[in-house]
Amino acid sequence: MTAELGLGLVGCGAFGAYVLDAVAGLPGLRVTAVADADPARANALAQRHGATPCPDQDALLRRPDVDIVAVATPPATHAELSIAALRAGRHVFCEKPLATIARDAERVGEEASRAVGTLVVDHVLRYNPLLRAVQQLISEGLLDSPRRFLFENDAADEDLDVDHWFWDPEHSGGIFVEHGVHFFDAARALLGSEPQEVRATAVRRPGGPVDMVVADVVHPGGVLATHLHSFTHAHRCERQLMRLDHGFAESRITGWIPTHAVITAWTDDAGVRSWERLPVRSTELLHVPGFRPHADDSVSVTVHRDAGGAAPARGRGVTRAVPHRVDVVLDLGGEERKPYVYAESVRAAMADLVRCAGTGGTPVADARAGVSAVAVAEAATRATVSGHTQQVLTVGERSRTA
Repeated sequence: MTAELGLGLVGCGAFGAYVLDAVAGLPGLRVTAVADADPARANALAQRHGATPCPDQDALLRRPDVDIVAVATPPATHAELSIAALRAGRHVFCEKPLATIARDAERVGEEASRAVGTLVVDHVLRYNPLLRAVQQLISEGLLDSPRRFLFENDAADEDLDVDHWFWDPEHSGGIFVEHGVHFFDAARALLGSEPQEVRATAVRRPGGPVDMVVADVVHPGGVLATHLHSFTHAHRCERQLMRLDHGFAESRITGWIPTHAVITAWTDDAGVRSWERLPVRSTELLHVPGFRPHADDSVSVTVHRDAGGAAPARGRGVTRAVPHRVDVVLDLGGEERKPYVYAESVRAAMADLVRCAGTGGTPVADARAGVSAVAVAEAATRATVSGHTQQVLTVGERSRTA
């Protein structure tokens, strides 16, 4: 392996161009080639990044200066393109979803398990500083493991005309697969467990496609994760909320690319001292390798002593003396910083791949994460059709019926 890895992009559409812009200048990486069936698109993007245009992935894979293949084509093509690149001995950066059906995602996972190359799925929430901070606070015991996960996504359909491939399950896999995988994966990461079963409902707009879906996903220990996606809004009216119930605390994270989070926690004197130290730990707490922090990123803590009185509090059979309320704000700059945070999260995911390509380590958003997210999405899609609870089928269980 050379000190600098060559990156070849397959798919020179808007998102492919976005990926190259996001990772430009990443240490250890150089854009060397791009491929697209549209020569004009390939030529334009190649010129912008000083790369060589190719007519297709086969031509790109024949180039010795391509070590990493970034797959940024429509979802139905992800599995085959990723498998071909892995078999050619390349590392793979695959846009989500890993595949549109779980069987194909598993095929990619199986190929990745025996390939010399590393695979990263572009699950950008895995590389978001706010989610990383919440994970860190859970691992330290300052926050209890969540007993409830909720994500509500009122997303825009302003750019999704009736003939857009997004609405065609043959191309996109449907809303749960095309978009929901981000949040099925985020729940898996934050809850620290594999999902078990799913109940789901889909709503079709009058005379049009399914544009609203909701899934209740059961995790071990009676932990429930609810995911709602509605593609029904104007861009300016979009809103998203991720909520985690930690029992004696709550985390509320806003934006599908999160830029702001509020944690409210009830605690004792020792807990107050730990929470009060967070602002001086802000750099460490918000650190994601490859993500360049902004000067305005901040962590603030406000303590309301004796806000709950001296009597112990009890919930779900757990009793604690928690007289003090702590309000914590983690801020990456709010909604206007969303484009920056999105691009830096993509950059951090690519940095993870570059690191693992050199060390042989396991990336944060690995093939297993991609397979699991598609498996949940597929189970949720089955549940909308059957009207019954569906098991999340694991590797080798594809022939089972729930």
